[in-house]
Amino acid sequence: MRCPFCGHNDTQVKDSRPTEDNSAIRRRRFCPNCGARFTTFERVQLRELTVMKRTGQREPFDRDKLVRSMMIALRKRPVEPDRLEQVVNSIVRRLESMGETEVKVEAVGKLVMEALHSLDQVAYVRFASVYRNFREAKDFEEFITDELGVEEDQ
Repeated sequence: MRCPFCGHNDTQVKDSRPTEDNSAIRRRRFCPNCGARFTTFERVQLRELTVMKRTGQREPFDRDKLVRSMMIALRKRPVEPDRLEQVVNSIVRRLESMGETEVKVEAVGKLVMEALHSLDQVAYVRFASVYRNFREAKDFEEFITDELGVEEDQ
């Protein structure tokens, strides 16, 4: 493993242990060249996934991009990072088990929406506002009424 600080090619593993949900191996590493310490995670990847965008463009699936987008929706919400990690692992497993190497961005969005719906209602609405491209306040109103079943005060 290359050191992210100095680029040295020969780092040493000091400690390995499974993550809490046993979905990855956490390795503490040490660089003998610069003395830096860093952590890596090793995960099972069932298949290489490619995401097909709405424009027709294709790009490799990026787990970190999925995590970042969910973290934005969950910003300042009472959701533990470990819970987010479990949800992301679940989404990735579902995508990999679909049997296809190419998935539409809509399929990824749908899985994220389902996960956020059960995880945090505010994050669900936040993500939906970007995913469904809300343009004005009325779009939020309609979404909350239709999707969450919340009635307006008369």
